[in-house]
Amino acid sequence: MNRIFSALALVVLSASLAVAAPLDTFKGQKGTLDIAGGTAHIPVMKKAAEAIMSANPDIRITVAGGGSGVGVQKVGEGLVQIGNTGRALKESEVTKYGLETFPFAIDGVAVAVNPSNKVTALTKAQVKDIFAGRITNWKELGGKDASISLYVREDGSGTRETFEERALDKGTSVQSANVVNSNGAMKTAIAQDPNAIGYVGIGHLDSSICGVTVDGMVPSQENAANGTYTITRLLYMNTKGKPQGLTALFIDYIYSADGKGFIASSGYIPLDKK
Repeated sequence: MNRIFSALALVVLSASLAVAAPLDTFKGQKGTLDIAGGTAHIPVMKKAAEAIMSANPDIRITVAGGGSGVGVQKVGEGLVQIGNTGRALKESEVTKYGLETFPFAIDGVAVAVNPSNKVTALTKAQVKDIFAGRITNWKELGGKDASISLYVREDGSGTRETFEERALDKGTSVQSANVVNSNGAMKTAIAQDPNAIGYVGIGHLDSSICGVTVDGMVPSQENAANGTYTITRLLYMNTKGKPQGLTALFIDYIYSADGKGFIASSGYIPLDKK
């Protein structure tokens, strides 16, 4: 019995050490790490930051949004150590700022409507017509007789770029559309407007908004991962030059077992470090 108990204790201890191991790299570290950019990244970054700062109070990590364009600008100008983007870096950005890029998760972008809307399935052609302003009333889509309230993301948004490239086949949205500046703001707008349609990262879908099937593709992270949902993107961390010190440790932590757990619990699919 004592042997069994000892073996069980060893297993529990080993498991505890395995869980703690990723945070061990921050022991003895001090300093500040500032992160900004894509809003889809915020839940993952905040969970990682909180875990690190709880383990080591001598480390301070700030996490802000602003969109992918802001992430590129701020990291390029040295205002933050990590600039997040929901799109691949442009060659001009890499050349201008000398950026290194680290894809860490797969995310899908879902068309979303208010839960009270009976229109929950669209064709890709219909989506393109809606966002181009050619379809303006829900009755044209089998819904109620009401004007469509169209919501899009701001210029520089990685979510917007992915949506326009993959869902609109590189088309653009009508200029009269309402513009919101984050996935959170998009969720709030759609949840409060019964006639709304917009788009969010799949990880942001919940009971407050309804994900729409497009050409029969159901928006879920599982479908994004297995390729049956094709309106997808990668999420990236970007640094100015090769990451050093605390920045390098943070990036490695995102790829650790802890980080992958934060990614999955935020609704995304983790990637291994290349």
